[in-house]
Order: sequence, then C-alpha cells, then structure tokens
Amino acid sequence: MSSGNDCQAQTLTKPALGEREAAELVDRVFGLKVSWIRSLPSYDDQNFHVRVSAEGADEYVLKITNSEDSQEPDLIEVQTQAMMFLSAEGFPSATPHLTKDGNIMSLESGGTTPGSKKYMVRLLTYLPGTPVAKISTNAQILYEIGRLAASMDKVLSEKFQHPSVKSLHRGQFIWNLANVPLLDQYIYALGQNKYRAVVEQVIEQFKGKVIPKLSSFRACINHGDLNDHNILVDSSSASLENPQYKVSGILDFSDMSYGYYVFEVAIVIMYMMIESPDPLSVGGHVLAGFESILPLTAEERGALFLLVSGRFAQSLVIAAHTALLYPENKEYLTITAKTGWKHLMTMFEVGQKAVEKTWFETAQAYTSHAPA
Repeated sequence: MSSGNDCQAQTLTKPALGEREAAELVDRVFGLKVSWIRSLPSYDDQNFHVRVSAEGADEYVLKITNSEDSQEPDLIEVQTQAMMFLSAEGFPSATPHLTKDGNIMSLESGGTTPGSKKYMVRLLTYLPGTPVAKISTNAQILYEIGRLAASMDKVLSEKFQHPSVKSLHRGQFIWNLANVPLLDQYIYALGQNKYRAVVEQVIEQFKGKVIPKLSSFRACINHGDLNDHNILVDSSSASLENPQYKVSGILDFSDMSYGYYVFEVAIVIMYMMIESPDPLSVGGHVLAGFESILPLTAEERGALFLLVSGRFAQSLVIAAHTALLYPENKEYLTITAKTGWKHLMTMFEVGQKAVEKTWFETAQAYTSHAPA
C-alpha cells in the first residue's frame, strides 16, 4: 500500500500494462512462457497472477512497481531479500524467480515511446490461501496473526542483515505510523464533515500524546501493512462451525520500514477490525497473540488506542486523497472506508478507557488459557 517516500503522491505513476504486454514481459525478462494471466487488484503498483508452462512452481505474481518507488532500487532489493530471508526462516512469504540475467528484479520501460516511465519488475511465487477479508475471523486466527506479527518483526530485527538495510529508515514515508501528523497536507480530500473533525482530533492527540513517547518505544523493522488482504489463511479443520485456520501467506512488503514493535500490533488490530461484526473485541485477541512473543511495556500499551486510531486516519485520508488522483481505481482504494469510518467513530464514542479495558481484559484472559 505504498505511496512514496516523500509524500509527493502526485508524482507517482501507477503502471498500466495490458495482459498481453505483461505476458511478453514475463517471456522477455524471465524466460517463461505464460499460459494464463489475469490482473490482480492493487493500490499503486500493478500485479498479475500468471501461470507458466514450466516444471515445478508454475504460478507466480508479476509485480510491477509504480514509477516513484521504482527509483529506489536499494529499498526494493532490501524488501525482496527480507522476503527471501523470512521464507528461509519458515515464514510463508513469497520468493522471487530470477531474471534471465540471474537478478531478483529488473528495471523495464512501461511503453515503446521515447521517455516512457520505467518500472521495477519482479516475478514472485504465488502463495495459496484465502485473504482474511474473505473469512469470518475467530479468536483463534486473530491470536495466530498477532503471534505471527510479533515473530516476524522480532526475527527481522534480530537476524536480518543486508548492506542496504539503512534504506528502511524512511523518515517522511507517509505510511509509517510515526507520520500521522503528515496527514495535515491531505486532509482536504475529506471535504468538510463530521469525519474530518474526528481525524483532526486524532492528529492533534497523536502530536501531543504519541510523538513525545516515541523514544520510549522499542524499535524494530515493521512489515507495516499486515492488512486483511495481505494475510492469506488455510483452514486446517473440517469443522464448519469452528474452523481452525493457519496463515498460509504474507503478502506485500512494500511498506517495510524501521518503526516500533507497538506499531505492528496497532496496524494489525486496525485491519482485523475492518471486517469484524464485533470490531472492538478484536484487539484483545490480536494483542494476546502478539504479547505471547513480545509483551508490550506500559508506555507502549498506553499509546495503543491512539496508534490504532492513527492507522484508521492514515488509511481513510490517504485513500480519499489517492481516489481523487485515480478515480478509476476508487473502488479498490476505498475498501477500508466502507466500515473504517464507522469503526473509528465508534472507538471515539466509546472512549479510550473503555476500549482499552476490553482489549486488556481479553488479553489477560489468555495468560491462564492460551490457545493450543
């Protein structure tokens, strides 16, 4: 869900290749003949699900990065190497199919005319599973997702090494949760209504109560976008009444950056709330899973409500802004808005104290009876 490193979304060009052009790209760059291809929904990159006539793993995702992020090869390199590292560590992340030249990515022209924009192209293994957005979540999978988020950040922060890892310090990256105050420049996209008033309240409280505490949070590498479309699950049980899920895929590492452990759990809580019929209960199950690996400090717990609210604000404001720039992609861009506004308003109506009580009491209950 990347939107550039310097907040200048206006300079971003989303690729617009047709299926035939994409198939030719796979042949020319990766030496594979496409037998079937279809476009996948995306935020500001372009993705295709492709099947190739080759032995072994024959399904891939062709990922064509937007023009702006394509100008940061070190960043894309680190993100891709992180995916490979996590796969080797046993996490269900994709790995790249090498180009004909033996590279993990290639900068390619998006057209035949002189001066055509160039896009970074990768061919990633296709991961099976159903997006969390398409299932009825239960306590078991929410706990597992929280546990996975903590485990992933922990292993990345403690063991992942790469010469360009410093490129993950993305100071002005609009999707980094520390940058909620930068939403001021995009808030015009909401117009004048009750929603805008709540977002302005979130931004002001974030400036006053979260920003001063950042130095007390524990730093780490964040995936940064563990949303309900970027986590795939498989059901490992025949029981339709009480399915047991396992995570089968972690997608889209384009929002990776240095942040804090508490950022990741806040982001997961926010996105798991989106499709839930009982959104305020979600946080406790996710938090319990996360804290089974990494218990939060008192300062981190105290910021959680505003961090979740801040992520709602980021998602809703940036989507509204981007939809003005790309109206043809409005339906996908505003997926979160369908329930996101309602959930954010509910959080503020119920109030921080009551929401935290629900989250923390639910998480506490797991300490005596954790899921198997």
